[in-house]
Amino acid sequence: MPTTDTSEKGLEALIVRSLINEAGYVAGASKDFDRDHAVDIAKLFDFLNATQPESVEALGIGEDGPKRLQFLHRLQGEIAKRGVIDVLRNGVKHGPGSVELFFGSPTPGNSKAEALFAANVFSVTRQLHYSKDATKLSLDAALFINGLPVATFELKNSLTKQTVEDAIEQYKRDRDPKELLFQFGRCVVHFAVDDHEVRMCTHLKGKASWFLPFNKGWNDGAGNPPNPHGLKTDYLWKEYLTKRNITDILENYAQVVEEVDERGKKKPPKQVFPRFHQLDVVRKLLADAEAQGAGKRYLIQHSAGSGKSNSIAWLAHQLIGLETSGKTTFDSVIVVTDRRVLDKQIRDTIKQFAQVSSVVGHAEKSGDLRAFLKAGKKIIITTVQKFPFILDEIGDEHRGRTFAIIIDEAHSSQGGRTTAKMNIALAANGAEEEEETVEDAINRLMEARKVLPNASYFAFTATPKNKTLEVFGAPVPQGDKIKHVPFHSYTMKQAIQEGFILDVLKHYTPVESYYRLMKTVEDDPKFDTKRAQKKLRKYVESHDHAIRQKAEIMVDHFHDQVMARRKIGGAARAMVITNGIQRAIQYFHAFQEYLKERKSPYQAIVAFSGEHEYGGQRVTEATLNGFPSSQIEGLIQKDPYRFLIVADKFQTGYDEPLLHTMYVDKTLSGVKAVQTLSRLNRAHPQKHDTFVLDFMNDFEAIKTSFEPYYRTTILSEETDPNKLHDLKAALDGYQVYAWDQVEELVALYLGGADRDKLDPILDACVAVYKTDLDEDGQVDFKGKAKAFTRTYGFLAAILPYSNADWEKLSIFLNFLTPKLPAPEEQDLSKGILEAIDMDSYRVEAQATMAIVLPDADAEIGPVPTAGGGRKPEPELDLLSNILKTFNEMFGNIDWKDRDKIGKVIAEELPAKVSADKAYQNAMKNSDKQNARIEHDRALERAVIELLSDHTELFKQFSDNPSFKKWLSETIFAATYT
Repeated sequence: MPTTDTSEKGLEALIVRSLINEAGYVAGASKDFDRDHAVDIAKLFDFLNATQPESVEALGIGEDGPKRLQFLHRLQGEIAKRGVIDVLRNGVKHGPGSVELFFGSPTPGNSKAEALFAANVFSVTRQLHYSKDATKLSLDAALFINGLPVATFELKNSLTKQTVEDAIEQYKRDRDPKELLFQFGRCVVHFAVDDHEVRMCTHLKGKASWFLPFNKGWNDGAGNPPNPHGLKTDYLWKEYLTKRNITDILENYAQVVEEVDERGKKKPPKQVFPRFHQLDVVRKLLADAEAQGAGKRYLIQHSAGSGKSNSIAWLAHQLIGLETSGKTTFDSVIVVTDRRVLDKQIRDTIKQFAQVSSVVGHAEKSGDLRAFLKAGKKIIITTVQKFPFILDEIGDEHRGRTFAIIIDEAHSSQGGRTTAKMNIALAANGAEEEEETVEDAINRLMEARKVLPNASYFAFTATPKNKTLEVFGAPVPQGDKIKHVPFHSYTMKQAIQEGFILDVLKHYTPVESYYRLMKTVEDDPKFDTKRAQKKLRKYVESHDHAIRQKAEIMVDHFHDQVMARRKIGGAARAMVITNGIQRAIQYFHAFQEYLKERKSPYQAIVAFSGEHEYGGQRVTEATLNGFPSSQIEGLIQKDPYRFLIVADKFQTGYDEPLLHTMYVDKTLSGVKAVQTLSRLNRAHPQKHDTFVLDFMNDFEAIKTSFEPYYRTTILSEETDPNKLHDLKAALDGYQVYAWDQVEELVALYLGGADRDKLDPILDACVAVYKTDLDEDGQVDFKGKAKAFTRTYGFLAAILPYSNADWEKLSIFLNFLTPKLPAPEEQDLSKGILEAIDMDSYRVEAQATMAIVLPDADAEIGPVPTAGGGRKPEPELDLLSNILKTFNEMFGNIDWKDRDKIGKVIAEELPAKVSADKAYQNAMKNSDKQNARIEHDRALERAVIELLSDHTELFKQFSDNPSFKKWLSETIFAATYT
């Protein structure tokens, strides 16, 4: 009895057998492959004779001879020029006629198109001998459609100790890109496959070939899940290479993209084949929208590096042709984005299938949108800021219209007010039949705030906030709570593991500043402690001496650690994150001066918005850089520019693979921290790591910011609408307004009254607020008023019911709140900067560490509805005490024997802690968190052991929490393995 064939040949036979027996492919023969033209001659003419016999006869290409050879030369030339994707789609013009080379997907009920599609010849050839010269070389398998090559395969088998990596190496080493079959555009995709993984490449370049994963993902990470019915990778040939699916990819996804640089010069073209998760999300969204029709909300949580731009472009293109129950599902697709690159990608995608100018419009004002809709443009691209206003004036056209609204980076665009305006405009349904009463207007506004039944929302984001999850996420009941989850996710974890982005937390170095301030006045005045500490920190960090020292550290690090190690093949760039425009300009000057002193070949670019005064002059980024702002993105890629110093620019949505190192001198937290550090994560074939030097934040703050977005983000529960009842009751209780004042102002406003009719009502309420409420009452009332308008503006879009009183109070408070003065606060820290001076300043990089995120889905709480509070009481203290606390807080320790202490910290303590048995066991048998606990105990024991010889160290460890924290993190980073 024969045993199972577990060899590479066995895997090859299994795949080919499945494609022939289950997918309906026919078997090809290597002898039929014409190596001069890289086509399967037999299958090409089988297809042409069966579907276009008249053309074959008219062109005289039915038999071997000069005319057939002329046709094959023409076909080869067109594939070389246009690529096989376009030739399959559009055929070839030859002589007096044209030849179709592929019949695409038939529309339902079109029997003629069905017959033509069935006439396509999908074939698979084993052991394809492709080379004219090296005649013994063969590919494991190749797929053809009507004789034209579509995909090649190199197969490996882990049971014979070879993996997908060996298949990739074979492509790089043995498959010469000069061979006709492997030249750019000749084939749609090249697959490297084993029994665990699939990788793909669209452009073979020898050693420079870049293979990307085409895997399903497993446990929110890389790889594939176990398959109870077969091989982990059989989805490739059983699902994705079926006739219908490969046709769908050719028709709607695969494309050749031509780009130009900032000077209008053409870049080398790129061939695009969709990644697994891109195909998966677009197909699932289309299937659900087709089944459900308009009126649903979808949240897509796709990490940076997921290729969101292509996913959105492919989705937009296919939504316009979608039908539900025989009718067009969406009349118009509106893409809301602030990214110019997305605008271009949508145009490039549409260009593959239709005339762009007749399908796509870019709306910048209301007239544009109205004109586009009348002209029948199906895809309308606009910005977040302009979209609500663009739609404001539209009326009759929207009666009965349906919309698909695709939102790029949803968290930045979908606040309550923006969403409400968008919905109001899309809900407009023509002239009123009778005069609208105030009650009618209130009802209309309440209905318009809601997510509309005539629009579906497709919201894409890498970092969904709680509000985004609640508006767009899918509700999932769990016990007595309703959680909200994304419709589809491609996680940061998977993107990192698959190599589409880099892990920016792998080489994170906190940099501590140590400084001593001194008193310059004889007396000892009192100041507000909290405010004083903030002012002192800002004073120190922005002092010219401090900026200069930090700039030197950054420049030296870049030269010694980045350029000396040839990061990104010597092409690495760095970004400096500053906390404001003045600081950015200071850094720019400090960098330029020090780079000149070092005789460095590099220069810096500064980026900020607007015109500002510095050193007695008005400056802009353009005057400082010496070139227009529009050239910043292009020039940072070219020498001599290596440093991009930014103040609130280029921190989101900026994709530059050459960015390798980031120097952070700004407090970051939450989504902002994730977005900022993620500027470094873009992949590049020669980019294998990144560096972050952080002068302002610590390990825990950055870790906490990233944790919610490493895997799928889930909303723990919905916002409780009863909070609005509670807030309204509390606001009513202050009696700042009477309800008849609320109703009068709302009636006047909705009736279009002049401004001078509204102010007397509001001013009367402001007078009550100022005279009847004490400072604590004013703080509480204003805080609760803001909380009410914020919460209502958000909840009104998603609640299944309406409340007229809430709507009225929301309108009223939106007018009243800006008029309410904040309680007067005396700055009890005023004058402190005039009473101190800097005595010393030094900066010290700590141990570089890898921040490891928990491998679990993260739950975030609902939108906070609390508001109000009390005015904080200032804590006064003597200047001498404030300075003492400040100097201690920032670890300014004058060691008696600095060298000796340094040796203990660098050598003795790590050795003692590493030798601790309990710590060793924890590292071997437990997770990092438990190992840290044992480490801290081991460190304490080691410091106590050194008590007799190093009392000064023991005292600082016992009495100085800042020093203890720093020492613990340093020794842990040095010893944890």
